[in-house]
Amino acid sequence: MFEFTVDGGMGMARAGTLELPHGTVETPLFMPVGTRGTVRALSSADLDAIGTRMLLGNTYHLHLRPGDEIVRRLGGLHGFMSWEKPILTDSGGFQVFSLSTLRRVDDEGVEFQSHIDGRRLRLTPEKATEIQWNLGSDVAMAFDHVVPGQASRAEAEDALVRTSAWLRRGCARHAELAARHPGTQTLWPIVQGATFHDLRERAVAEILDITAPTGIAIGGLAVGEPRQVTYEVLESLEPHLPEAIPRYLMGVGFPEDILEAIRRGMDLFDCVAPTRNGRNGSAFTHDGTLNVRNAALTSDEGPIDGECKCETCSTYSRGYIRHLFVAEELLGLRLLSLHNVHFLIRLTREARNHILNGDFDSWSTEWLNRYNANSK
Repeated sequence: MFEFTVDGGMGMARAGTLELPHGTVETPLFMPVGTRGTVRALSSADLDAIGTRMLLGNTYHLHLRPGDEIVRRLGGLHGFMSWEKPILTDSGGFQVFSLSTLRRVDDEGVEFQSHIDGRRLRLTPEKATEIQWNLGSDVAMAFDHVVPGQASRAEAEDALVRTSAWLRRGCARHAELAARHPGTQTLWPIVQGATFHDLRERAVAEILDITAPTGIAIGGLAVGEPRQVTYEVLESLEPHLPEAIPRYLMGVGFPEDILEAIRRGMDLFDCVAPTRNGRNGSAFTHDGTLNVRNAALTSDEGPIDGECKCETCSTYSRGYIRHLFVAEELLGLRLLSLHNVHFLIRLTREARNHILNGDFDSWSTEWLNRYNANSK
């Protein structure tokens, strides 16, 4: 169940509460990505300590290794990675379709070559649904046909038609599985259509004709198109999305993009950016991104971000963090990843508070002006 609050002064920004089998989460919300049953460099205890409320797991990678049946036998993804709070699993569609030279698509599904051992495998809407059922996530995503943001209209329409057909089949299989254990998992559809506003609207209409979703995802954005184009698609699409369910914008995880998407009515976000950037020495701060390898930080006694209270910022100096990266010490990867994930979790929590307080628009404008003006 999802309940949300919208204030006239907030424009499209929403604050909501989503009840799931493994707990209740408040939106807006950022979900760290645990691709292979782990958020890179961080333990489940780390994630809990920084206020993480919901994680994302990857269907494609967990199916290949260790195998979804093994995950099921070891307690599902919650037991497997010792995480008691909600988990969302993606459908595997993005990973499969990124293997453009290793896969073949037809109306039945996708045949692809494993990037691990070269095996030929097949993924269908039914199979993707079954894998996620074995993983035991709170929210499963319907298998979709992903195309890049720069896709032609013909490519986008072809993917939309296929995604709708696959949704019908995925919903049917999920209903069969859910009949055995009602209320343990919900299936969310994905809106495709590239950057074509009318195709996005058509995708929503077709989804609502097929199912009554408890949540809806917007896929195929932030995959190469200019940011302003992404924002325009969201603005055009928002009036056509059901109000009473959460909206999940897939693959978005930079601070400025999250705030701009909240402005446009989005509720949930995920991305590998905070941990990937952290492992590469890039930190999110209120004054923009910071390259911790910068020689100017060698003797800097201050924290990565003076307004952050995470373990990294509360304990260690910029000079120490720089030393860890220059010396290639693994602790640096953990500390910066921890900071970046905490930064986005705190950002979405602050956004929620300002929505409820009635000053989100002015606060977010001021926040973005500072962040964008001072990026290093």
